Amino acid sequence: MSLRPVPAPSVPEATARVARAAFRKGCLAMRIRDELGPLFEDEQFARAFPRRGGPAWSPGQLAMVSLLQFAEGLTDRQAADAVRGRIDVKYALGLELDDSGFDFSVLGEFRDRLIAHGLEELVLDRLLERVGELGLLRAGGRQRTDSTHVLAAVRTLNRMEFVGETLRAALEALAVVAPGWLRQVAAPQWFERYGKRIDSFRFPKGADARRQWALAVGEDGFALLEAVYAPDAPAWLREMEAVQVLRIAWVQQYHRDGQGVRWREGKDLPPGRLRLSSPYDTDTRYSVKRGAGWDGYKVHFTETCEPDAPHLITHVVTTDATVPDVEITEPVHRALAARGLLPAIHLVDSGYTSAALLVAAAGQDIELMGPVFADTTAQGRAGDGLGQDAFTVDWPARTVICPRGQRSVSWSEQRKPTGTEIIRIHFAKADCDACPVRAKCTSATNHRYGRSPTLLTQPQQQALDQRRHEQETAEGRAAYGTRAGVEGTISQAVRVTRARTTPYRGLRKTHLGHVLIAAGLNLHRLDAWWTKTPIGSTHVSRFARLGLELAA
Repeated sequence: MSLRPVPAPSVPEATARVARAAFRKGCLAMRIRDELGPLFEDEQFARAFPRRGGPAWSPGQLAMVSLLQFAEGLTDRQAADAVRGRIDVKYALGLELDDSGFDFSVLGEFRDRLIAHGLEELVLDRLLERVGELGLLRAGGRQRTDSTHVLAAVRTLNRMEFVGETLRAALEALAVVAPGWLRQVAAPQWFERYGKRIDSFRFPKGADARRQWALAVGEDGFALLEAVYAPDAPAWLREMEAVQVLRIAWVQQYHRDGQGVRWREGKDLPPGRLRLSSPYDTDTRYSVKRGAGWDGYKVHFTETCEPDAPHLITHVVTTDATVPDVEITEPVHRALAARGLLPAIHLVDSGYTSAALLVAAAGQDIELMGPVFADTTAQGRAGDGLGQDAFTVDWPARTVICPRGQRSVSWSEQRKPTGTEIIRIHFAKADCDACPVRAKCTSATNHRYGRSPTLLTQPQQQALDQRRHEQETAEGRAAYGTRAGVEGTISQAVRVTRARTTPYRGLRKTHLGHVLIAAGLNLHRLDAWWTKTPIGSTHVSRFARLGLELAA
């Protein structure tokens, strides 16, 4: 399909007349067209289409259809039907009343083109740019970020199910492309063992019997890989995705040496961030948070939260389920800087903060406001000991003064195995041994010295101490309270667009879906702003409300 750009059409007179008669008070799709005008031009998508071939449906209009589709949580078929049959959608696209639209498969092809040519962010970028032109979005102010888990479009498998289904998937793929070759190498028992999906298989009872079954699967997998990589086997078989997934999975799950095939156990397994969890989606990972496990991804939404402007999502990050939130803070800041939307205050929860991030954010004139962990020493946790805040640091003199007035005798700059720079402080052994409050002091010791507390570098330590102080004040807690509103955005994404699950396989497709979800939610936020619809409050059940009334 080739692109033959045409200007965005104006709304035909007949379409406008019928739409306004049908929606006398307007509706979301019509208000978006009236307030924002034609959002997308075909030229913006030019690099995603070849110069030769039959004419493609207008990508600018497909982008608008995708926005409305994700705003309402529609499937591709429902969205295509809406283009054919809904007057408000025809108004938003500038179509004639008798326009027959397109086949629903065009939407999937359009998303594939966006991914293949790196245009995943274009729809959200253009929407934010247009809203900024209207004065409804600007840099500075406050923004907030939070994440939620996303379930993959594949089943969660235990280890036995995973290895069995991975081998079955490879055999199934080979049976399609090379049935004659596979007939020669397949062992007779394979047809019984892998002829059906593994979830329909009844595993043997008993730990030993199950281990023997898993080892038999491992031996079968190695036999198949040896056949595929044999010199007389067609070389292209090795390039098949199912075969490559089988090879990686067997390296991760099994050992094979002179003693035979063995399960990997415990620390011998690769970390969860690298370990495959499904043969059908190699990007998904299994993770656990607060006792709840899921196989899939995480999505991070960042939104504005100023009282005098609509609350708009400005950035979306999608990762596999194992990536901790702390790794997302700096990428969010870089992305917002590229869009010219850096906030003055960034409200996050404790997962996004660290001493290093507080300093890095301050370097960009951002106040990263989020709870940091309190003093983790035994004395700091107890509250009745001499925690780290009881010591006075003289940074220019490179010394520390203890609560009893004794000065440190050693100041050593070191680095943890993780690369974090620290400062190790030592006090004289004689001073600490004779100290009357030694039992309440820090317990870190060195055989040559007395107490040995640890500090971060000066900028990080001072930023950490300041944040710990601020989060304990009434003013700090009140300012941080604004962050709670992002929970409503997560709830809206889940309820309106079903963001808790992804219908796509692969990280890039899932991320594009999240970007379109964010843009769709922004349409709802803008519509609510233009119609002066107040932001909904947190739902409280009638029974809970009754309890509050009784307590009052």
